Amino acid sequence: MTGRVWRGLLALLLCLPLMVQAAEQGPYTRIATLDWGLAETLVGIGVTPVGVADLPNYRRWVGEPAMPASVHNLGLRTEPNLELLTQLAPDLILITPQFEAARPWLERIAPVQSLAIYRPGRDPLQTATEIARELGELTAHQAGAEQLITDFEQQMRQLRSKLAGRALPPFYLVTLIDARHMRVYGNSSLFSSVLERLGQRNAWQGADNVWGFSQAGVEQLAEVPEAALIHFAPAPLGALPALQQSVLWQRLPFVEQQRVYAFAPAWQFGGLMAAQHFMRLFEEALVHD
Repeated sequence: MTGRVWRGLLALLLCLPLMVQAAEQGPYTRIATLDWGLAETLVGIGVTPVGVADLPNYRRWVGEPAMPASVHNLGLRTEPNLELLTQLAPDLILITPQFEAARPWLERIAPVQSLAIYRPGRDPLQTATEIARELGELTAHQAGAEQLITDFEQQMRQLRSKLAGRALPPFYLVTLIDARHMRVYGNSSLFSSVLERLGQRNAWQGADNVWGFSQAGVEQLAEVPEAALIHFAPAPLGALPALQQSVLWQRLPFVEQQRVYAFAPAWQFGGLMAAQHFMRLFEEALVHD
């Protein structure tokens, strides 16, 4: 949607009578969301959203779970298609705090609720569990939410048992920004919390932000010589081949000693479904290697 069309549609919405009164208690059956972590959690508890923002990039960055074919693409997460959203007539729109700027326009279409997995000082794995239950309440899918939590905890116990007694190195968790810089996920990230629950260690001990990551140069990954590295797809076009040709990269201990693991896309900012996906990837790479 162009900026001109976007502004025109906002002006039209401002001229319309207020479409939405105070939010009811639910249960909600037609849910739209701008956030991928909330979208995957809905699918995980057995709810198919009517619309999710930026489905092409959801498939690229999140991968699993696949969104059902009936789910509509709402356009950009930061600039959703308000016309389509109005036509879909959701009874609830879910956002996260970074999308609060859109609330005034979204509330003219349906009640809006903001849920955050990443909160200062909180374990994202615990808040992901809380949000699964909250979504279960909102949609009358409490049994689905409890099943998702039970499945996650069972998978966690089984994998931890398989890893027991194995002397694995600490792990850097990264996605490439370019051939010299990476987004490194620290101790307050979702996947680091999973590692800890599995009895494993995060190699990155530097500061991270509220979303659990920090930007680092390749040279900073030499600070823990015994570490292994997990890098997640996707990477910018050409970044990985250029990195692999770098002498600096080639001299890093985990490269020299072949402790580099390439993982499929997994959403570091997701919920329990993302955590389950990460555990499957980890088991495939580290238990069966």
